[in-house]
Amino acid sequence: MDNRQAIGSWLSGPRAAMEEAGGDLGYRGEQLGLPPQGPGSIARPARRLGALAVDWGLCLLIAYGLITDSYNRAAQVWAPLILFALIAVTVSTVGFTPGKRLFGLRVVALGTGRVHPLRALWRTVLLFLALPALVWDRDGRGLHDRLAGTVEVRI
Repeated sequence: MDNRQAIGSWLSGPRAAMEEAGGDLGYRGEQLGLPPQGPGSIARPARRLGALAVDWGLCLLIAYGLITDSYNRAAQVWAPLILFALIAVTVSTVGFTPGKRLFGLRVVALGTGRVHPLRALWRTVLLFLALPALVWDRDGRGLHDRLAGTVEVRI
């Protein structure tokens, strides 16, 4: 194997390397029985990050505006706690946070569709550990979603 080809496959990721080798991984979500695009398909990373940024901004506004009267350490402590509660409660009740709704996303449980409150809490704990959210499988699900038995889809 040529060194440039090895470096190129390393930079492009396993999907590109597999496709160059003639293998077919299928589309993201195919193994889960999800459609390739449109409603019900796997949410793309950019949309998920955008939704998280909106939720974080909302929680910062709540922490700085309602809980504290000025920029201080208390607001920096409250904002992550508010975000944790926002994600855990809204995902377990309606399936999405305000940011996810804005970006057209929803969290669903595999098989049942509705996320049980304990599953939503477990998913949120794993999300806050950050590392599981940064490790993805070939379907584009973060490890936090995989361990919680959920998937984030487009609506």
